[in-house]
Amino acid sequence: MRPSLYEHAGGEAAFLALAAAHHRRCVDDPELNHPFSHPGQHPEHVARLAAYWAEVLGGPPTYSTTAGDHSSVLRMHAGNGEGMHDLGRRFVACFVAAMDDAGMPDDPEFRAAMRAYMEWAVGDVLIYTPEHSAVPTDAPMPRWTWAGLSAD
Repeated sequence: MRPSLYEHAGGEAAFLALAAAHHRRCVDDPELNHPFSHPGQHPEHVARLAAYWAEVLGGPPTYSTTAGDHSSVLRMHAGNGEGMHDLGRRFVACFVAAMDDAGMPDDPEFRAAMRAYMEWAVGDVLIYTPEHSAVPTDAPMPRWTWAGLSAD
């Protein structure tokens, strides 16, 4: 049986490295800097981001049991207005580059699955960018596999 994307990446340490590298790239980006450096950011943002990505990509339910659910993630990013689409593109570019920074496996199938996840995730968040968007209270935690979004 094929390992999950989480296992293939190297587990918790790999996702912490990825989240830290991604955060650095976003802070360094002139457009993404503000959302990633504002004073109200959770002090454990990087660890929580790592836990969320890890859970979605086949790891343990650490985010769900300690930090929130998928609806809370969507609410956190909702209502920011229509100008978010370019930020989404930049966010994906930072994620792809951060995989190199974090030493993630470089096999093309893994990289393609990870990029496809992030493109899907950004699209999922962008649905709720219009002001006064109503985020569902029971959005299921997505599960992403080598083949894409899982129906489970």
